[in-house]
Amino acid sequence: MSQQTEDILQQFKECIPLLDVLTDESRQAIIMLLAQHKAGLNVNTIAEHIKLSRPAVSHHLKVLRQTGFVSFEKKSVENYYMLTVRKPLDQLKGLIEAIESQCSR
Repeated sequence: MSQQTEDILQQFKECIPLLDVLTDESRQAIIMLLAQHKAGLNVNTIAEHIKLSRPAVSHHLKVLRQTGFVSFEKKSVENYYMLTVRKPLDQLKGLIEAIESQCSR
């Protein structure tokens, strides 16, 4: 196996958590909702918009935070969540580019 192939396989392994996060429709809905509200939203507001319980929203936000898709900022007593997709999207784009370069030979 070539070094380039090994590198691409390593990129795949590093992207698995990112891809796994994106398979959930509730997390997709949260990402799209936050994309429309650049200043961020709190858990209650997110729960109202996507019809999930507050604990379910909190769980999904935790998973999204762990993989770098969202961050939060504490304002008074509430946490406001914002999209921070640049790093995970760059990782996924890098994987796609590596696969394309390998396959177009």
